[in-house]
This record gives sequence, structure tokens and C-alpha cells, in this order.
Amino acid sequence: MKPQITTLHSLAGLRSALRRVAHRAGLPVELRYRLALSATRVARGELTAGRPVLLETVPPQAPHQAGGEADGVPDGRADELADGPAEGRLIVRLHLPHAPRRPSLEGLPLPAERLPGTTAVWRVPAPLPSGTDACRDDPPGLGELLEEELSVAVDRADALAEDHQRLKHELAETNSGVLALYVQLEERDEQLRQAHGRILRQLEDALRPPPVRVPGLEMAVHYEPAEKHAPTGGDLYDWFVLPDGTVHITVVDALGHGLTSTRSALNVTHAVRTLALEGHPLESIVQRTDEVLATFDHELMATVQLARLDPGSGELVLANGSHPPALLVREGGESSLLEVRGRGIGFPLPGSERLLRDRLDPGDLLVLYTDGLTESRRDPREGEQRLERAARRHRHRPIEDIPAAIADEMHTVILHPDDTVALTVRRVPG
Repeated sequence: MKPQITTLHSLAGLRSALRRVAHRAGLPVELRYRLALSATRVARGELTAGRPVLLETVPPQAPHQAGGEADGVPDGRADELADGPAEGRLIVRLHLPHAPRRPSLEGLPLPAERLPGTTAVWRVPAPLPSGTDACRDDPPGLGELLEEELSVAVDRADALAEDHQRLKHELAETNSGVLALYVQLEERDEQLRQAHGRILRQLEDALRPPPVRVPGLEMAVHYEPAEKHAPTGGDLYDWFVLPDGTVHITVVDALGHGLTSTRSALNVTHAVRTLALEGHPLESIVQRTDEVLATFDHELMATVQLARLDPGSGELVLANGSHPPALLVREGGESSLLEVRGRGIGFPLPGSERLLRDRLDPGDLLVLYTDGLTESRRDPREGEQRLERAARRHRHRPIEDIPAAIADEMHTVILHPDDTVALTVRRVPG
């Protein structure tokens, strides 16, 4: 079947011609208005400028009709139009013979192919005509076609709105379910964290011995982890009574956090306890501990403070390995830091350089601690000064309240969180 060629001078004429051609070809309504809208967009510039366009259509052909040439095409375009039979499809070509440049075919409701020059072509699937009749009856009026298209568009919009509403409802139900699951997971996670914390605190309590009860001395301790949900760390202490009646106290701060540092601190406290009970001199214990542990823990690094206190006489002896100085607060309020030089476990040349000797009178308070207490604001010297003021303020409180009260005052501002041990010993009349 030969192409039908129409010269058009207006957008209304182009839309009307396309609608009638599409109706005769039996195109679905949606394809019909997409074709009309697309061709209108391509030709709008030309027709608005007053330049005519050519509309060429080839109706769908039955199989026995297909294969003929596009005879009768004007202007020598037979080769251009001979692109195969129109079997089962409507072919629409829109020529813009006077266009100064090629039209844009981007974003059309019905995509078009570009032919050489200024021609666009649409090949739209269409029902095959029955028998030898290649065309349907004459279409109804343009108003009826437009009403039909509007009715289909409204039905489609209603269907889309219904689908949209259904999807919103399904999404709301899904979001509600996801939110409920998220809340359950958060609650479960919090329960697991609390259970984990309780287990670790029980482990810590098992590892941290209760205060020694001997006539003439009161003792208490406060431990605070750097992270509440992981309450183990490398800050540890040990206290026990030696065979001669003196009390031995060990305070350790092992490098790191968590269970690994706890294990390192335990190794140190156990080694110190063993050496002390074997009768090794206090001034040698830091160095001997390093020698013992170096054979199986090459990564261990820890600071150590060792104290010996005679409950009867109040005599105090200190050894130190890179640990913060002990604090002595007299009953009258005077205070001093008890500095002892030395290097810790795992440090070069470990050991206490000397022993420091002093005496606690009744009412005097000794404070041993780890650096998490005084370095919470990153300045250890400023922290030591605040520690002296806090210890003086709280020295007359019940002994079991003093360590926590000191820690609370020291940790009002925390710029550098770290595990903290605060241990207090007060001499009382025997």
C-alpha cells in the first residue's frame, strides 16, 4: 500500500490528521494520544513559524500485501521510505522540509527514530487488517476522539491514584512493622548490653578483692570504667596482709582497655603478690615482676604503685614504677604528694629507684589512684592539684564514701575518659 502524504499548516490540523489515521489503524487510545502529542512537539516550532510540514503514513498491511515498494513518494524519497513492509504496524513519518536544523527527539511520550535530514519516523504496532481491507471505517468526529482519549486518561489516572494509595498503605504498614522490629532489636540490644555489663561487673568484682580488715586501718576503693558497657579494663588493685602483720597494697594500670588489659593487670598483681609473700624486698619487686612476666608476655606494659603500711605504728613505705604519686592528707588538712621515681613493667630499665618512707598518724588519709582520676582534663598537674583539694574536703566522711566522692568531684568535666581506680586508707586508733 502506498504512503498517504498530507501537507499541514497548523498544529490542530496535524493532531486531527494523526488521530484519524491512528483510529483507522486500530491503535489503542493511549498509543493514539501519545503519537499525536509526540508529533505535535516535533512540529511545533515549524508550524508556529508558519512553515508547513509533511505527514506521511503507511497503514498496517496484511501479510499478502506487504513487501511492495513505496511508490509515488514525492521529491525522490523512495529510497528513504523503502524501509520494509508495514506488516502489523502503522508507519508515520513527519518531514520538516524547511527546518533550519534537525528537530529534537528527546523525551517524547512516544519515542521516534531519526531519518537522514529533518525527518522523524514512528513505527507503531497495530492490529492486522482482516482480508484485503487495510483500513477501518471512517473515524468519528474529532470531539468524540478527544472525549475517548480523555476518558481513557481519566481512567488511567484513577487507576494510578488507586495504586498509589494502595502502595502508600502497604508502605505505611511495612514502615510500621520495620519500626516495631527496630524497637524490638534496640530493646534486645540494650538487654544484651546490660547482661554483658552485669557479667563483666561480676567478673570484675570477683577479681577485685574486698578491703582488708585489720585493727587500726580503714580501707575503701572505687573503680570506674572508661566505658559503662565494657566495665573491664587495665586498672586493678590488690591488698593483703603479710606474715609480719603489715598490709601490702598494689595498684596497677596496664596499657590498653578491655579484657586484654585486664589479663595483663592480673598477671602483674599475681606476680607481685607471689614475690611479696616469698619475702622479696619491696625495692626489688617491680624489677623482679618485669623479669618474671617478660618470659611469656612480651607486649605487657604497666605502671605500678606498691605500698606497705604497718597498722600498729603507721609506718608507710612506697615503691613506684612510672605510676602517679600517692597523696597523703593529714588529719589537720595539710597534704603532700609522695613522689618516688621509677620505671614500670615493660619499660626500659624497670624498677623503683628508691623507697619512700613516711608515717600515718591517726586521722591521716592515704590516697592511691590511677591516672584516669587526675588526667580526665588532660593536664596531670592541674588534676593533682584538684585531687588534693577534693581529698581535703572529703577526708572526714565515712571511709566507704570517700573514694567515690573524690572521683565524682574529679570527673565533673571529662575530656579524656579512662579507667579509674581511687583507693583510700585512713589510720584510726587501734
